[in-house]
Amino acid sequence: MSQTATILVIDDEPQIRKFLRISLASQGYKVLEAGTGSEGLTQAALNKPDLLVLDLGLPDMDGQEVLRQLRDWSAVPVLVLSVRASEGEKVRALDSGANDYVTKPFGIQEFLARVRALLRQVPDSGQREAALVIGPLTVDLAFRRVLLDDVEVALTRKEYAVLAQLARHPGRVITQQQLLKDIWGPTHVENTHYLRIVVGHLRHKLADDPTAPRFIVTEAGVGYRLLAT
Repeated sequence: MSQTATILVIDDEPQIRKFLRISLASQGYKVLEAGTGSEGLTQAALNKPDLLVLDLGLPDMDGQEVLRQLRDWSAVPVLVLSVRASEGEKVRALDSGANDYVTKPFGIQEFLARVRALLRQVPDSGQREAALVIGPLTVDLAFRRVLLDDVEVALTRKEYAVLAQLARHPGRVITQQQLLKDIWGPTHVENTHYLRIVVGHLRHKLADDPTAPRFIVTEAGVGYRLLAT
């Protein structure tokens, strides 16, 4: 990764953002800034940075939630920069998808070295497609929106979660047990009727005939697959 890489800093402290902007720009990086989690997610979706520096103590949502939402649709490397120094907080962030963790206060030379190390690990942008288009259906994973013929479809949380999980792996069969575990939790892997009801509602809202599906295909006794084209 060359030093023309774009780095997005998500931190609610203007002085920290300014310090990082000056330090990173001095190394030749392009720097984007956001003061809230929602603004950061929007910037990440629109600008496709090569690296994201994330504070956990944001005013609108916890940084752990930003990580969780980001990992729904992006593999961009994330360096957490936070005053939270407990081992549990670090483990939680790393398990949620962070690539590295630096505690405040921090030394700028160590910080820059960690930035360089993360950029070396990912020679190309870590961004995956933020939206999947299948004919008239668009599943926008970045903004959590579903459009059918350019009209937004109102989905429940569970309906969106099932569709998003299928959209992350188009053309691939996702087992019923995996969907139930990921969306309802490990204690519900046998409750296949929950999944059948949600998929039925999804098909109704997407005008998708199960006997001649345009979008969601049932693999009998196994799971579901979202048609890739």
